[in-house]
Amino acid sequence: MDEPMKQKILALLQGHRIMTLATLRPDGWPQATTVGYVDQGLTLWFLCGKDSQKAANLARDNRVSVTIDHDTPDIMAITGLSMAARAHRVTDPAEARRVIAMMPLKYPDAPPQTAALQMPGAEDVALFRLEARVISVLDYTKGFGHTDLVRCADAPA
Repeated sequence: MDEPMKQKILALLQGHRIMTLATLRPDGWPQATTVGYVDQGLTLWFLCGKDSQKAANLARDNRVSVTIDHDTPDIMAITGLSMAARAHRVTDPAEARRVIAMMPLKYPDAPPQTAALQMPGAEDVALFRLEARVISVLDYTKGFGHTDLVRCADAPA
């Protein structure tokens, strides 16, 4: 991936904080849900309930599809990305603490947390790391439906 494209992807990741995550249900149908995320380079992390359908789906099949975008009043101004990735459950306590500490930094305008509404601890959630395989960068300002397909360096062909 060339440097200008990498910078465009990083800007999209850093400029947003929610994504749509699609996992595969036991019956083979995709299940798409909205989750918050944090990012470092091309690596993303998200939390979900330990007993959630997402966690169960990912325990069976760790392939995911992700979209990150925003609403715009002009269809020809659509920008965003979609990503094929592998989701890996984070089991290292140090990584989990570091990532959970990053979450509030992604939401600096959130109201102060009360005792009833605090970020969960690492032991209370399932934390997943997403490792991108293929990223499709959407940029309709270059033409309707324009995408640039990027294979990540460590991704199999």
